[in-house]
Amino acid sequence: MKDFALKIRRFLASEDGPTAVEYAVMLALIIIVCLTAISSIGTEANTTFSTVADSIKNGGGS
Repeated sequence: MKDFALKIRRFLASEDGPTAVEYAVMLALIIIVCLTAISSIGTEANTTFSTVADSIKNGGGS
């Protein structure tokens, strides 16, 4: 148990802890941006497919 506590102290004292947190925050922001972009693209694609489907259903004329 002492060995574990010593490892925890070393981890918190080193710069690896804050660096890991920074990477985690960056990763979270990248994921949020990706999800927002995918959601937007999905909405646009759905609108396009609905327009095409309505056009086909109504005779396909322009």
